[in-house]
Amino acid sequence: MAQFDLRLQDIHNGLKDKQFSVSELTEASFKRIADTDSAVQAFLTLNEEGARAQAAELDKQLQAGGERGLLFGLPAGIKDNIVTEGLRTTCASQFLRNYDPIYDATVVRKLKAAQSVAIGKLNMDEFAMGGSNENSSFFATRNPWNTEYVPGGSSGGSAASVAAGQVYFSLGSDTGGSIRQPASYCGIVGLKPTYGLVSRFGLVAFASSLDQIGPLTKNVEDSAYVLQAIAGYDQMDSTSANVEIPDYTSALTGDVKGLRIGVPKEYMGQGVDPKVKEAVLAALKVYESLGATWEEVSMPHTEYAVATYYLLASSEASSNLARFDGVRYGVRAENPENLIDLYRKSRSEGFGSEVKRRIMLGTYALSSGYYDAYYKKAQQVRTLIKRDFDQAFEKYDILIGPTAPTTAFRIGEQVGDPLTMYLNDILTIPVSLAGVPAVSIPCGLAEGMPVGLQIIGKAFDESTVLRAAHAFEQNTDHHKARPQL
Repeated sequence: MAQFDLRLQDIHNGLKDKQFSVSELTEASFKRIADTDSAVQAFLTLNEEGARAQAAELDKQLQAGGERGLLFGLPAGIKDNIVTEGLRTTCASQFLRNYDPIYDATVVRKLKAAQSVAIGKLNMDEFAMGGSNENSSFFATRNPWNTEYVPGGSSGGSAASVAAGQVYFSLGSDTGGSIRQPASYCGIVGLKPTYGLVSRFGLVAFASSLDQIGPLTKNVEDSAYVLQAIAGYDQMDSTSANVEIPDYTSALTGDVKGLRIGVPKEYMGQGVDPKVKEAVLAALKVYESLGATWEEVSMPHTEYAVATYYLLASSEASSNLARFDGVRYGVRAENPENLIDLYRKSRSEGFGSEVKRRIMLGTYALSSGYYDAYYKKAQQVRTLIKRDFDQAFEKYDILIGPTAPTTAFRIGEQVGDPLTMYLNDILTIPVSLAGVPAVSIPCGLAEGMPVGLQIIGKAFDESTVLRAAHAFEQNTDHHKARPQL
């Protein structure tokens, strides 16, 4: 996989100078998957025929000459809750095990326009509900750094495939940390853009006020390139923000002199592994040496974030997943006695236990008599959490802390304890509730497993987030570490 270790610009130049072809890159991706995916299990569906045909077509264009975009010919993986025309999209659920979409999600359309090559669909927690990838109804993806450990979730397949060098980059979705936490566990870069910056059209909905698509890459520069390709207003998405898209790569100057950094004390408190804390403090020293300043800040409503998130996300999931009834979408149960029995059997057979748990919780929170006490109260607390960020950003340019309180845990270790599992997202959830951008970048290893540094920015200020992440990356070697599969 020597080519996949090259910088994106170098691959671009290699294609232009005909050192290798798009077909060779595509074959290298499929070979790497064949060699490693029995151990990692990142892919649910491979697009072998479609990818090879597309690669051959792109090679013809290369021969014809002319300018090509930077994502031209790059093998990419797509999380399996992003719909792809004619390519099976299951959300890792038995409910959609036979679903072949008839249209592309907006982000897929944009990647096709950028002429990257879709290699296949990546494993995930069923309907994006989970933080370890153990909730996939097909099989659990494994962490390339140690296949006894989880890759994180729900975008675990997306993170593992990039860490294992199977694809050059991938797309994931982040509802409460589902891009950043697996990026942290797998030692790669994962960016959750501002809510509304990237179209959600064609993303199978989990929690519509939180879901956001973003890139998983090996370095920050690549993340900026992919974001450039997928960001922008989309009239097909009613929550899409009509904002000007800057040139994200022009922000990658390496200069953070005078940057004001806030470190939320709640993100460095009880429950955060001492070795994770140590890696974050070492990262802050790097920023100091580059001329940035940092000080502790309080985000007082952080302690309510997990409860708030699980009430709101589950309520929205309960509403969104009502469409999966055995009539309009998904697999239909056989021999029902009547319509109600069809609904009950189809949903009982189609959904896994975690999805059922969240639907039940959300339905309860939305029911009359409990709506005000739970759902409405959670919305009010969400406003307070967002206000914490607004106040912090009056004084600081970015906030920094760990992405996750610990490194990856062993497969099976927490699967029977949903509350402990939910608390793994305690540092990513507040960002999602506030709708602001954040990136996770590697900042070291603890007992051989990657540690992620989370950099949080103001709404639509991805440029500053990427600038800070890139400056750290340029002055450290953490992003160069690779798992030995």
